[in-house]
Amino acid sequence: MCGLCGVVWSNSSAAPSFDEARRMTSVIRHRGPDDSWLWDSRYGLAHLMPDDVAIAEPSLQSDVSECGACLGHRRLSIIDLAGGRQPLSNEDGSIWVVLNGEIYNYRELRAGLVARGHQFATESDTEVIVHLYEERGPACVHELRGMFAIAIWDSRKQRLFLARDRIGKKPLVYRHAAGRLAFASELKSLLELSDATKQIDPASLNLYLAYQYVPHPHSILRGYHKLPPGHWAVYERDQLRVERYWHPPYEPGSQAEIASDGESLLSDERFADSDQLNLERWQRELRSALTEAVQLRLRSDVPLGAFLSGGIDSTIIAGLMQEQSTTPVHTFSIGFPVPKFDERAFAREASQHLGTRHHELVIEPSGLEILPKLIWHYDEPFSDSSAIPTMFLSEMTRREVTVALSGDGGDELFAGYDRYKAVRLAGRFDWMPPILRGLIAAVARRIPASIEQRSFRRRLKRFAAVLTEDPRRRYLRWIGIFDDQRRQAMLHPDFLQQLAATQYGADAAYFLESVYTECPSRDFITQTTCADVLSYLPCDILTKVDIASMAYGLEARCPFLDQRVIELASRMPMSLKLVGQQGKQILIDTFSDLLPASIQSRAKMGFGVPLDHWFRNELKSLLADVLLSSRSLQRGWFRPEAIRQLVDEHVTSKFDHSYRLWNLLVLELWQQRFVDEQPSR
Repeated sequence: MCGLCGVVWSNSSAAPSFDEARRMTSVIRHRGPDDSWLWDSRYGLAHLMPDDVAIAEPSLQSDVSECGACLGHRRLSIIDLAGGRQPLSNEDGSIWVVLNGEIYNYRELRAGLVARGHQFATESDTEVIVHLYEERGPACVHELRGMFAIAIWDSRKQRLFLARDRIGKKPLVYRHAAGRLAFASELKSLLELSDATKQIDPASLNLYLAYQYVPHPHSILRGYHKLPPGHWAVYERDQLRVERYWHPPYEPGSQAEIASDGESLLSDERFADSDQLNLERWQRELRSALTEAVQLRLRSDVPLGAFLSGGIDSTIIAGLMQEQSTTPVHTFSIGFPVPKFDERAFAREASQHLGTRHHELVIEPSGLEILPKLIWHYDEPFSDSSAIPTMFLSEMTRREVTVALSGDGGDELFAGYDRYKAVRLAGRFDWMPPILRGLIAAVARRIPASIEQRSFRRRLKRFAAVLTEDPRRRYLRWIGIFDDQRRQAMLHPDFLQQLAATQYGADAAYFLESVYTECPSRDFITQTTCADVLSYLPCDILTKVDIASMAYGLEARCPFLDQRVIELASRMPMSLKLVGQQGKQILIDTFSDLLPASIQSRAKMGFGVPLDHWFRNELKSLLADVLLSSRSLQRGWFRPEAIRQLVDEHVTSKFDHSYRLWNLLVLELWQQRFVDEQPSR
């Protein structure tokens, strides 16, 4: 688990200076506080530690060719603490690699490579990548089970190879311009280059207002891109080619990758007609797959623990860890003084049931003092408010352990969100005549708005008011922040003109609609869970956890997102996941021995933050100081009167706009930090 960056140039005039490359590496020091090295085809290796010592530019070690590369790395030492330095090369130094992440099956891969004559200089997981690349080129990624962003410089072919793991646990951003390709784990690293531009992309800003994140392959800044999950990129002779190498096998007949040991959960002919499989067989396969996924993620040379919210997913992961541990596992949870947002009692009960050593922390409104740090670390507008407790959780966890396992992915793979029940219910309304659905929607719109962030009336109004819409766009209305109508009313006319000139105009639904096409033959609830696996999970959940954990040098591992677990869940019929009003039923049935009865039956709470309460009380002045400042209102993105109306309606309890206000607050603070200022200054 680390941070990486680099530049590859197609002509010598596009090569970065040594100081630029050093700054790119240094600005992501939080991702790897233990060590830092820089390899440059002109200079060789340079040690960048400690960071507070000025490093003179090294002497040239070779002739400066037209094409060249530099790779920077920040290391968080997890495996092979003494010998796992990066960048790392093959035997003759012709291929160099940097890795952000972990390759969990590296021991099995290494054994095969040694048997085929490869020589290893370290015990690290990273070294297997360079030797696999020697054998298979870009196809080496098919052998890897883990979370990873990889950069490989092949000097023989004068080629850069980039790859991102299947589900998008580790980030990779890049910019292709002026005869070179620059890439990094975080956007702020690319902004250290002297030619960095900071022009906001209108289409990306529009997407952010709709989704609360900027989805791949977009970036908030024009000219910068995210490599999508399950994709690789090849750069040579100043040409960039991006290709997809993995699809989750939701469609009947789709094939999963065959792992290096020649086995796949989907290669078994018993899975040819999944609807006819009995529950017991699915349970055996699920227990086996998830247990192995946890076992692989216990490979570490440093202490491990687990996030434990007291929900089904995190309790199962902590339980499987405890089953394989001879000592109590350290578990960690966060709570709030507002009862409806506080899960600590459930976490304590789970800990007592499993026998873990539990730690907890309460977040007060003063906890938003962390906001400037949050804005800097996320370095793109990102307004999932659960990033706040995730930052505190990561900080607390890092005091005790270096690696933490989490339950992320369970909701998307096994239909845990309440909104999937709404999707099923809305499907029944879709059989009604349009005129009747229109009447229900019209009545729903007249229901008085609730000011409670979580209330039945609010959910009922949100559900029924959009029954007449296309199911895909209806789903976006449910999960989105600003819908089309609100954005149109809020955006400044000049900005709307800029949007009109982009490919999709002001329409933000195209991103969600594109991922819905992955499994057209499955039922609509399964299509929706698949869409979340390909959009909300990597763009929101995994981004949140990666940035928050790496801000404190903590590695977060997600057993539910092991490729074999994903493959199994993808083929599983929805009838085993969503039963009556209970989501994740098969998880409850399969792991009932690990789950206290109260946790099996509890309603999902989520990792929310009481923003509605805070914005009307302790943080009321923050809205005025930031959103209603002349600096903010003169940006030109929004109609000032629309912003004032949102603030007024919320603070006077006419409406709950907490998520929308948080969205705008984060955007403005991000602009102040990254557009108005230098990110590392």
